[in-house]
Amino acid sequence: MKKEKTVDFHIKWGWHAVSRMYNTYAARYDMTMAIGYVLLNIDMEQGTPATKIGPLLGMEPRSLVRMLKSLEERGWIKRVVDENDKRFVRIFLTSEGKKKREIAREGVIQFNNLIRENIPLDKLVVFFDVMKEINRLVEEENSKLKASGTEELTVE
Repeated sequence: MKKEKTVDFHIKWGWHAVSRMYNTYAARYDMTMAIGYVLLNIDMEQGTPATKIGPLLGMEPRSLVRMLKSLEERGWIKRVVDENDKRFVRIFLTSEGKKKREIAREGVIQFNNLIRENIPLDKLVVFFDVMKEINRLVEEENSKLKASGTEELTVE
């Protein structure tokens, strides 16, 4: 089967195009797409538990630890240890982090506006339905593989 006819080829190809676009946008503001996603997933008022950020973004714990350390060094986030349970750490945005988050948010809005202005709603609805179904099937397959002791499937 030609790679251009496989589902995973098109998912990866599309994601790489979006990723390059976001990284080009983010680079103008001394950020990356991954940093933007982290900033966008930190609750503005209550902060976000450090342990919740990785799973939200599909990041490995080591990568997340490095990124949070870098963001803290830049002064974009701060860590606050829970007073009742010292093992519990919340991540909060600093004022500079909130500015960077707004830049990331604007990039996401621009991309979504571009797509919505150029692709008819009925096609987007079908796209979203297909992606939900693909995710459901992959999750089912991963559950079966975990139950049998086999490694998870990943789309590369």
